[in-house]
Amino acid sequence: MATSADLIRVEHVIKEYNHGAVKALNDCSLSIQKGEVVAIIGPSGSGKSTLLRCLNLLEVPSSGHIYFNGVDITDKKVDINLHRRKMGMVFQHFNLFPHMTVKKNITLAPVQLGLKKQEEADAQAMKLLERIGLANKADEFPNMLSGGQKQRIAIVRALAMEPEVMLFDEPTSALDPEMVGEVLDLMRDLAHEGMTMAVVTHEMGFAREVASRVIFMDSGAILEENSPRFLFDSPQNPRTQAFLSKVL
Repeated sequence: MATSADLIRVEHVIKEYNHGAVKALNDCSLSIQKGEVVAIIGPSGSGKSTLLRCLNLLEVPSSGHIYFNGVDITDKKVDINLHRRKMGMVFQHFNLFPHMTVKKNITLAPVQLGLKKQEEADAQAMKLLERIGLANKADEFPNMLSGGQKQRIAIVRALAMEPEVMLFDEPTSALDPEMVGEVLDLMRDLAHEGMTMAVVTHEMGFAREVASRVIFMDSGAILEENSPRFLFDSPQNPRTQAFLSKVL
């Protein structure tokens, strides 16, 4: 139910490809309130990443509306880039610029967009790198880093824009198992600090422990949403039950 506390509100979003032959999202509605951590789970191909990418219009819905801070960002008259500045996005594959140092990767957007002077951005980048224990990597290039280090830098690069919400698209799925923990620890810290987050994830332990709400999707639809405790311990939808019986 939409309330004034909703930071993001999705209303009846449909996403079709091939002139309607493929329905990636089928009448999805949800709201995310400030400070909430919403985990989106479900089988591969269920529409989780498509839904997440619709939240900042990396995917444009075929129909329906998405509101961010009360503004309908699906309205063609809206400058989506202004709103994207407040939405940090972290992908599976880091997307760091390989020809730029770690520090330059972090400072590029705030400086280019005129949000910070270079010295301010550099100071902020060092503070963020210290926070994740990677200040000594500031002048290295991404190819010198492990996958876990790259992903943590991708996260602090998004944080450098001081976003109101962080969107994570399976941020640990490309990592070696021993590197998953260091990325989840950083995400846990952000959650404890009150960062609003929407996380597409296969990490059920993380969803159970950190999320305030879990959404289960299949075949492009939201089939169930509840607190982690109720969704994991007593799922109502037969499809949720079948999925969790295989992954837990």
